[in-house]
Amino acid sequence: MTQTQYPCAGCGAGVEFAPGTTVLRCPYCGHETPLAGDGRVVREHDFRAFAALPRKPVGTLAPHVFTCRNCGAQTTSDRISDRCQFCGAALVATADDGEQVVPEAVLPFAVEKAAVRDHLRGWVKSRWFAPSNLKKVTEAESAHSTYLPHWTFDSDTRSHYSGQRGDHYYVTETYTETVNGQSQTRQRQVRRTRWTSVSGQVSRVFDDILVAGTTHVTPAHLDALEPWPLTSAEPYRPGFLAGHETLRYDIEPEAGFTTARTRMDDQIRDDARHDIGGDEQRVHDVNTDYRDLRFKLMLLPVWIACYLHAGHTYTVLVNGRTGEVAGERPYSKPKIAAAVLAALTLLTAIILFLVLRAR
Repeated sequence: MTQTQYPCAGCGAGVEFAPGTTVLRCPYCGHETPLAGDGRVVREHDFRAFAALPRKPVGTLAPHVFTCRNCGAQTTSDRISDRCQFCGAALVATADDGEQVVPEAVLPFAVEKAAVRDHLRGWVKSRWFAPSNLKKVTEAESAHSTYLPHWTFDSDTRSHYSGQRGDHYYVTETYTETVNGQSQTRQRQVRRTRWTSVSGQVSRVFDDILVAGTTHVTPAHLDALEPWPLTSAEPYRPGFLAGHETLRYDIEPEAGFTTARTRMDDQIRDDARHDIGGDEQRVHDVNTDYRDLRFKLMLLPVWIACYLHAGHTYTVLVNGRTGEVAGERPYSKPKIAAAVLAALTLLTAIILFLVLRAR
């Protein structure tokens, strides 16, 4: 396979992309090399044309075999970028080396490792009923920077819908009730809904509907890291990956589009309800024409930290661009029990006070 490594012009060691900059920095001597552009632009591909092409499932692709130019050792990895397992040098595979779809864009890391600790500390402080030793997660030494693959989908949609419009109106209703043993006739206003069959068309242009391209991270945690500043993404350059892990996608683009289409359809139904108007809406059928359907593979930056508590491993993610934190957390049973006991004690005191006052 072909691969890329970046030797330091100062000491010969491998340089790494420095978050928040546009340079490759040597972790040993600090020498910086500007990350030069290569004239590449972000391209989006025709989804239907791509889906019609014969290709192997991504799960059948062979792992990359990196040969480190520093120590000569070989490292086998399913990642697009990794580190030499012997000397730790940054290893980056050539983007088109055996991949079915190559990255078109990358959102470079902006949060440095030193700042990860601060973001984790704030997250820990906001966790109610967390065990006292949860503070260990703020030790960011175990955190590693990883680019996660994501699909983006664009489409110009035209949708025809049918449904019903509900308009509220009020009628006067007469009723009888018993008051102090006497039967009395009264009136009240009762709301009714008049339903009318409707149909119409709505249109919407979708841009960069984002879908995770990996199963290695819990979808709910990834969703919690949003929003991503996608407009700040750069055309893919392997230098951005140097010194950081990059996962290969394991969700096919067709599966990604199924998820994206569900999100588009939800928005289209909302558009149809808005178009119907009235006080209530029922949308029965929606037929959508997805025009100019395009997609690309994008890499998003995430710091991943793991910690052990009571024999269970928990994972916490930090958005490598915004610092947003999401992840798993344990609960302290003693703290929960103490809180419940305190609440019961307070409730008992209030009841006792009211009883005594009533006497």
